[in-house]
Amino acid sequence: MQSPWKAAAGGVMVLAMLLLLAVTGQAAAEEAPIWPPALELDHALVQTSLYTRHHSADPEHTDDQRLIGFELHNPQRWLAGTAWFKNSFDQDSLYLYVGREFPFWKPAESVTFRAKLTAGALHGYRGEYRDKIPFNRYGIAPAALPSVGVQWGRVESDLIVFGTAGLLVTAGVRF
Repeated sequence: MQSPWKAAAGGVMVLAMLLLLAVTGQAAAEEAPIWPPALELDHALVQTSLYTRHHSADPEHTDDQRLIGFELHNPQRWLAGTAWFKNSFDQDSLYLYVGREFPFWKPAESVTFRAKLTAGALHGYRGEYRDKIPFNRYGIAPAALPSVGVQWGRVESDLIVFGTAGLLVTAGVRF
């Protein structure tokens, strides 16, 4: 029997992917061209983790990720970033990634709701935990993380779905 958290995670993942597909067309119509990405800095984002929740009640899991992330964004909403964190098994880990954000609702001049999709390389699951993430044969695994979030002035917050394992809430400041 599937736990309610895993079922909810699957639903959130499907919703996030559908949302990304839906807003891709709107974002593309909003600004052209988006490819190739401009090598121009629009802003940087420094962020940290506020809350983590694993879907399974595995006693080996820790919900204290201590994430520190840094992203560089260009005017076309492309981004590149890195995040240092403690993984689910309290091991130092690193995620190097690229991605794009997709705005889908702007209820006020200083508030924007958006989806974000990042993909990159994940390092840090070692020893007996090496096989806890797919394709981690050599210590580095591919990863893709969908999220939904809000930007309010210079402050941002995201709800990130990490596979079927859990959810992470982050907050950060733009510079």
